[in-house]
Amino acid sequence: MSYFERTHLMTSSNLYVHGFRRWSAPFLLLLFLISSHAYAGLDHALGYDKDGLYSQNFQTGLEVSVIAVEVTGALWLGNDDPLGHTFWQTIDSSAIAGISSTVLKYAFSRARPYQGDNPNLWFRGSCCQSFPSGEVTLQASFVTPFIANYAKQNPWVWSLEFLPVWDAYARLKSQAHWQTDVIAGWALGTGVGYWSTTRATPISVQILPGGLSVGFSKRF
Repeated sequence: MSYFERTHLMTSSNLYVHGFRRWSAPFLLLLFLISSHAYAGLDHALGYDKDGLYSQNFQTGLEVSVIAVEVTGALWLGNDDPLGHTFWQTIDSSAIAGISSTVLKYAFSRARPYQGDNPNLWFRGSCCQSFPSGEVTLQASFVTPFIANYAKQNPWVWSLEFLPVWDAYARLKSQAHWQTDVIAGWALGTGVGYWSTTRATPISVQILPGGLSVGFSKRF
């Protein structure tokens, strides 16, 4: 890597860290305010259902499929293609939102519904990682760049919100999360997803070898 490339990457990274810090503080406050509704009676366990569309296998399959679609779309189309650029943005979005949700899970260490049936059990240690929902965070972080980039011209793209909505309900039916967990996950994924669309060049494109972002469809 040349001196210019190293300098450009360091500058971009510094701008990213500065921008993310400025953005994250009020957003984390928003997440905590959302969670405070638990004390107002919003959170309650739904009837347990682990069959059919609510099964863990189906939920896991959706999660794996979303990751496979965004990676395949990004590598196949490349960053120079408008749709491919959006796929690269979803990679940024999913990665950053996923890391953020994991940090928050350990920070808040909230008990899940099946771990006491009490939405006010916070800071319980490594046993409990209910807040926020990582699965809903993933779905929201995946669909938001598509909505932000294409919904104005194609309103039907809003239908992609069905993915985080369905996943949220499935997590509730599995008694793996409280209502505020899935709302916070949706907010986190949506916020990071929108933020990823404000960058001219996705971070994943900057840090990966240049050849990967060209797009395999242009090579054959």
